[in-house]
Amino acid sequence: MNTEKGIWFPDEYQKHLKAQFCYADEDPLYGPRLFFENSGGSLRLRKAVEAKAAAEQFPDCPERNYARGLKLADYVSEGTKEILEVVFGAKSGALVSELSASQTMFKIVDTIMENVKWGTNAVTSCLEHPSAHDAVEYACMKTGREFREVPANQTTGGIDVDEVMKYVDKDTCLLSIMAASNISGNVMDIKEISRRAREINPEIYIVSDAVQHAPHAAIDVEDWDVDVSNIAPYKFFGVRGCGYAYVSDRVASMMHHKLTHKDANVWQLGTPSPGNFAAMLEVIDYVCTIGEHFIHSTDKRTLFEEGMHRIHMQERAILYRMLEGTDEVPGLRHIPGVEVYVDMEDLTWKDLIIAMGIKGIDYPDCVIEYMKRGVTVFERVRSSMYSKRIVETLGIPGAIRVSPLHCHGKDDVDKFLKVTKEIAESV
Repeated sequence: MNTEKGIWFPDEYQKHLKAQFCYADEDPLYGPRLFFENSGGSLRLRKAVEAKAAAEQFPDCPERNYARGLKLADYVSEGTKEILEVVFGAKSGALVSELSASQTMFKIVDTIMENVKWGTNAVTSCLEHPSAHDAVEYACMKTGREFREVPANQTTGGIDVDEVMKYVDKDTCLLSIMAASNISGNVMDIKEISRRAREINPEIYIVSDAVQHAPHAAIDVEDWDVDVSNIAPYKFFGVRGCGYAYVSDRVASMMHHKLTHKDANVWQLGTPSPGNFAAMLEVIDYVCTIGEHFIHSTDKRTLFEEGMHRIHMQERAILYRMLEGTDEVPGLRHIPGVEVYVDMEDLTWKDLIIAMGIKGIDYPDCVIEYMKRGVTVFERVRSSMYSKRIVETLGIPGAIRVSPLHCHGKDDVDKFLKVTKEIAESV
């Protein structure tokens, strides 16, 4: 089967999936809209929102030995197990949970750099989200190590394996490269980066920020051979107020903030919110249900992988249609005045994120024009602390970031293209 251009969900199945999300086609206060800003926070799975709300109604402590307390504790224990095994694909290690994925990254990178007594430098890339980039920079300043930055490939919008290896040596204690860019959508070859880095230094600690990649494809920390990876549920169909990270066994047992009498690999401080875990369990079940639609298996990780594969194929089909269009409506590559940044023919190394611009109109003004026409997108510009370094390393002045979700269909894509053509023609 040729998957280079993706595989669409059957129309009725796509509509069935979209119906499981809250306000997929309208904001109840502001009216109809096409929400193509899922990289900033995805559409919310209704069951995830309901699960969190249901758990939050009870005052019971999940560390109490009675019915309701045990039920709430089960959300935490089962959620911890499934996030590690099903989402991260981990066979060992521990889960770190915080109020945000950014907090997990700072906490873990700081812990590694403080515990490791060898090594004179740490490496990350200029393409990283500030939560990953700045965590390494902070830890280097704190521990007196050299901070090294790998530049992006301005043609592909990614980080080349060979380029990374120019910055890694036998004295590199930590390497942090994101799984996929939150602006270009480019997917990094983390498995090969890890393999090559460990050839140079077998003891190196490898970190991969998977926040943007997680909603688009399966994470596999075992196959990638990384020590750390993190996700943000609010970008993965879930809820805000929580971030989760996997740490390998050798990181899990490092000295870190913990209660004295807890086991050495426990990172949880205080009582976690059962509702957050309950919500994530619903996200996992949703993805597994997609997997069950296409294959038969009793193994949850297998179903999850298949579900994420089908999501990825649907999103590649969306991406191809957005770029190439149809006989009825031209794609972004073919609308006069539209620029697609860091574009590449091989979509197998892209997640569903497009960086674009329209000649003759500033990015913030362009976002407003989309908003007037019922389309939500977002600008990434040099004046933003979240974007400046990234757009500069990509060699672009800024971008309109367009990020649909797998539950969107052909009509949604065509509407976006028609609106884009209208804006381009109005300039």
